[in-house]
Amino acid sequence: MRTTVVLDDDVLDRLQSEARLRESTFRGTLNDVIRDGLAVAEQRRQSTKVFRIKPREIGLKAGLSYDSISELS
Repeated sequence: MRTTVVLDDDVLDRLQSEARLRESTFRGTLNDVIRDGLAVAEQRRQSTKVFRIKPREIGLKAGLSYDSISELS
């Protein structure tokens, strides 16, 4: 599929350098880099853990009012 992609200059430079290092075409390098980035993004979404806080009994002392912190000292 053909499409037009507008790249920032720094991204273009990095892709061209990567293509030279891989001894590959710019098109092939761009596709590979996009595939790699999409794979990483998918892994991050799948490995996201839900953060939960487990409540604990803190053992409030009888006879103290916990409504005002300034009265506790």
